Amino acid sequence: MYTPNASLQQLESLTPVELDAGTVFSGTPSGRMIRGYAQPTAYTPKVDPLYQFHESMRDPAVWFLNPSDPLYVFGPTGSGKTSLIKQLAARLNFPVFCVNAHGRLEFQDLVGHLSVQQGSMAYQYGPLALAMRHGGLFLLDEFDLLDPSTAAGLNSILDGSPLCIPENGGEIIEPHEMFRFVATANTNGGSDETGLYQGTLRQNLAAMDRFVLCEVGYPTPLIEQHILERSAPALPTELRELMVKFANEVREKFMGEGEGAIEVTFSTRSLIRWADLTLRFQPVARQGLQPVMYALDRALAFRACRETRAMLHELAQRYFSLETDLGEPLGA
Repeated sequence: MYTPNASLQQLESLTPVELDAGTVFSGTPSGRMIRGYAQPTAYTPKVDPLYQFHESMRDPAVWFLNPSDPLYVFGPTGSGKTSLIKQLAARLNFPVFCVNAHGRLEFQDLVGHLSVQQGSMAYQYGPLALAMRHGGLFLLDEFDLLDPSTAAGLNSILDGSPLCIPENGGEIIEPHEMFRFVATANTNGGSDETGLYQGTLRQNLAAMDRFVLCEVGYPTPLIEQHILERSAPALPTELRELMVKFANEVREKFMGEGEGAIEVTFSTRSLIRWADLTLRFQPVARQGLQPVMYALDRALAFRACRETRAMLHELAQRYFSLETDLGEPLGA
């Protein structure tokens, strides 16, 4: 287990290297080089072997090749914005300093604060300061929940200027050449016109002008079928395909693209959870219950209001009225 000191020592010993982008992301050499680190650290996300990159990775991957400006990634909830950035960083061995934004977050929460250490006052660096000093990736999740005045306080950092810390004797932290700044959000910073994302705020235009923008949508059905094939291979192919079709219809309703918009939706993560629970709950078939319906409640529907849950059940019955035979229930 890493101690804080050991973790910081790892940051001090980071060694930038040139990596083949094709080898890193697809396993096939491309001859195009991308900068990363020789070894991961305690701050580096774990590589998810089941994660499958899709077309939405193109813009962030190109940005990693030449990150002249900070990156702003937006898209619907559950589309995998944060996991995309983390899995890109994981394969490049980048340390990631992730902060979830909210309306009460202040600039100093990102920079650091004075604290008592071994009987004396010492400055405790925050995630932004650590990322700038050591060449990490600073990931500000839910950027559009920030108070716009706090976001505007980041303008000089977004421009590539040094970080000044008056509380630590006016210390100046020059941004490391490998420092990266990424923000994720459900909206494009211009507020939420759909009413789906409560608490999001219209951001300062000057702050938003400093970002390269990237929109991330849901993976294609074929990609998600491949993901389910790898995560739940025991499910019949037909059932996996129906689950993906069902999830996409739920997403359309969530986005208001059909009649009767709803307040919950499927992420790829919850789709994987649904498939996994369908396998785990096979024994309920002995009680006359459909495992796929039983698992749906526990993966998604229990988070919905009563009316939406009833609608999800009705919709699911059209897809899974005669559930694909999975063989002998588990535990039989």
